[in-house]
Amino acid sequence: MTDRKTTESDEIQGMFAEERKNKILELISREKKVTVAQLSALFSVTGATIRTDLRDMESTGLLTRTHGGAIERTKTGFEPDSREKEVQNLQAKQRIGLAALDLIEDGDTIVLDTGTTTLELARCLNRRKNVTVVTNDIVIAQVLEDMQSVNVLFMGGLLRKGFHCTIGVQGRVITEGLTVDKAFMGANGFSAAKGATTPDVQHAETKKLMIAMSAKTILLCDRTKLGRVSLAQFLPSDQLDVLVTDGMDEKEREQIERAGVEMIVAV
Repeated sequence: MTDRKTTESDEIQGMFAEERKNKILELISREKKVTVAQLSALFSVTGATIRTDLRDMESTGLLTRTHGGAIERTKTGFEPDSREKEVQNLQAKQRIGLAALDLIEDGDTIVLDTGTTTLELARCLNRRKNVTVVTNDIVIAQVLEDMQSVNVLFMGGLLRKGFHCTIGVQGRVITEGLTVDKAFMGANGFSAAKGATTPDVQHAETKKLMIAMSAKTILLCDRTKLGRVSLAQFLPSDQLDVLVTDGMDEKEREQIERAGVEMIVAV
């Protein structure tokens, strides 16, 4: 069997800077910490190049530098903006989006929460007919605008700058009295103990509104979010119907199953 680290090293020779940074984020998400020496050997670049990468990534809030390396940034109130999220774990998010599409039938009325994983689901919706989508995400609404088989109801409110979505009481006014079949939600963290969480309290209230109008709640969450906890809970685990993810360890699986959550692992 081929050694995993050897395979990774072979795959990433000659990477451009942005590709290298994306891979560094993936490694930190998995290993929680990395060293300059480790990264320099892995990418076949100098330590100075790696330190520059880490400095740039710290300046945009993607990680925390330490003496000789970097660690995962996990403060409960921290949230990278949408542009930063879009480059993180993109292939996993695409797989999750495709797996979630299987839960949508022609004629469904659904909620699409803001997020880069729900965005990947939105990109697939032209494969369904006569679907109505309620969303507060500007980019998702733009993607769906050109899909003839999809109707869009946009939730207004205060623009959350940097996150291309709206929050606030205006969304409650627009959606008052609505009932939808399924809500597809995103999160910054999910655990069996703390449920689904987000760093922004106002955003948590908007998410609760989306869930309240839905008959079934489905969380789209890549494995780097599992076990993480942010500031504000918007969904206890015992109120979640389905978790769609790209993988988890056995301990996480057992805890989530005990909470009565159905799990779909995208491959």
